[in-house]
Amino acid sequence: MHRHGKRAFFLHEVSSLYAVSGMSELAEIVEILEGFVPVNLEGIAAVRYMNRVDTKYLFSSGRLPELLRGVQQHYSALEIENMREFPYKTVYFDTPDLLFYTQHITGKLNRTKVRIRTYESNGLTFLEVKQKSNKGRTCKSRLEKEPGDMNHIEQSREFLNELVSPEAAALKPVITTSFTRITLVNLERSERITIDYNLAWNNFRGDSLRMPFLAIAEIKSDKSTAMSPFFLMLKEMGVRRTGFSKYAVGMALVNRTERQNNLKPKFLLINRIRDEYYRNDAARHQCSHGRTGNV
Repeated sequence: MHRHGKRAFFLHEVSSLYAVSGMSELAEIVEILEGFVPVNLEGIAAVRYMNRVDTKYLFSSGRLPELLRGVQQHYSALEIENMREFPYKTVYFDTPDLLFYTQHITGKLNRTKVRIRTYESNGLTFLEVKQKSNKGRTCKSRLEKEPGDMNHIEQSREFLNELVSPEAAALKPVITTSFTRITLVNLERSERITIDYNLAWNNFRGDSLRMPFLAIAEIKSDKSTAMSPFFLMLKEMGVRRTGFSKYAVGMALVNRTERQNNLKPKFLLINRIRDEYYRNDAARHQCSHGRTGNV
């Protein structure tokens, strides 16, 4: 028997259901975003916390219009060159024994991610080290790189040695993720929201995976978000806080890494969100054709 038989079967069971699909809500999202008060990069700079508390929420991308309408009066939307949705591409790096991946899936409180991120709308590229403390705070350090230089960190060893030594010398690219992001800022400029969707992963063997049905909202603040209008809207929608790592999920489902048991609850949640998305998408499709559903 293949020694990875059980693990491979589980992954096939999960990932084979993540089919490529269009996102019928895109035009509606663009229209709703146009109704937000715009904010530029200078206006958002005050809430770019490099030392912060992050809270994440997963839900069906089909509910994005509902969410955006519900918070529109409380937030501004980042706008750059008449764009309010921005494509991102990220390459993650890890050690040969996948130290950073292991830190995450084993629940280590102090953990690290190393990545190169490109803002595809303007080509800006940064090497980033993201470190989470045992107190739940996230600290991000970054170094600007040449535009489009996504796979090489050899010229940045000094920066990396200060933050992740001795692992820095062994780091190599392991997976790429891409997504579309909306950034909102509350009118008081004390809270920043990111909403990611159109998620896709690719490894360096040619394997890929898309989840067009999934949206990830993240509240980034230096304090509790309990009274945030965004949090209250998510609560009204029945969306609960949950941890989620694009890196860990991509490594598990695309690179088929070992030690996935701790991620199974996330896979089950993703499956429920997928089912909700396609069930509602089918219902919308029927309505658009004037069908009642009765035989």
